[in-house]
Amino acid sequence: MRLPRTLAALGATAALVLGLAACGGGTGSSGGPSVPPPVSAADLAKVTLKVGDQKGGSQALLKAAGLLDDLPYHLEWSTFTSGPPLLEAASGGAIDVGAVGNTPPIFAAAANARIAIVSSAQGDVRGDALLVPPDSPLRTIADLKGKTIGVAKGSSAHGQILLNLRKAGLSTKDVQLSFLQPADAYSAFTQHRIDAWAVWDPYTSQAVLEAGARVLADGTGTANGYSFEVAGHDALSDPGKNAAIRDFVVRIAKAQRWSDAHRDQWGQAWAADTGLAPEVALAAARNGPDVPVALDDRVIASEQELADAFTGEKVLPGKVEFARFVDTRYAADLSAARG
Repeated sequence: MRLPRTLAALGATAALVLGLAACGGGTGSSGGPSVPPPVSAADLAKVTLKVGDQKGGSQALLKAAGLLDDLPYHLEWSTFTSGPPLLEAASGGAIDVGAVGNTPPIFAAAANARIAIVSSAQGDVRGDALLVPPDSPLRTIADLKGKTIGVAKGSSAHGQILLNLRKAGLSTKDVQLSFLQPADAYSAFTQHRIDAWAVWDPYTSQAVLEAGARVLADGTGTANGYSFEVAGHDALSDPGKNAAIRDFVVRIAKAQRWSDAHRDQWGQAWAADTGLAPEVALAAARNGPDVPVALDDRVIASEQELADAFTGEKVLPGKVEFARFVDTRYAADLSAARG
């Protein structure tokens, strides 16, 4: 992220707000929210944007990059353990926007949630790993047949398991999935109550460095590494919140570029925010943070392929049309932010 630490380059707040109109594409979702008109600086200043976050996530990233300064609206943060409950909150209007991995939007779409994907990023898939204890006899994915794997249901790790099993000629029916949130899964893993654990960074780095976990497989050649900012329909339909979300996702994109160019600095900030051991946070940061990418046909096709895999496994009840839940209204702003 070769960028200044503030949004001074955007100019005065009034000029920014006047630019928060319906430029770029509109919603791609059938029956989704329309693009509301722009708002004045005075009206934007009255907005409180409710953001869903995960510990060490967007708030920590924006703070480390110096991009929480001079906000023309207010932020209210809520912390979630993983993507699925965050998207449930977005669909119900409890939050307005939040970041998740590649799989939660698919499950939300299958439930016909009132959400839209509004921006995308991509990270190094080596941090999405399938781990086994250091003394485990398991050596290949095929060895997992009949074994118990801990994973957060509907998370990116859930998708990673599915794809790695398929690559080895297995399915989720050949293993026992134990649906656990990361903190509970880490405890189960270290106590040998599960045979393997599918998870993402920084939990991957933590398990490797602190528990001696061995990487049985990662997302190389299977996972797409995408993550998304997802907003609720009510927020996208509201003029003030739509304007605030436009500004927020641009700041996220710039912060992601900053973290890519300042990995050690980001790792130190990550450790300070989460309480992770510095060496764990640094290892995770050096694996490569998410960087912004265009929310284009390639992203949609990759996510559709993942959704179809879940449907084929009968994890989802029917076909998911991922494109129906994509909204490109901020495309022009995000393109400029990517540089």
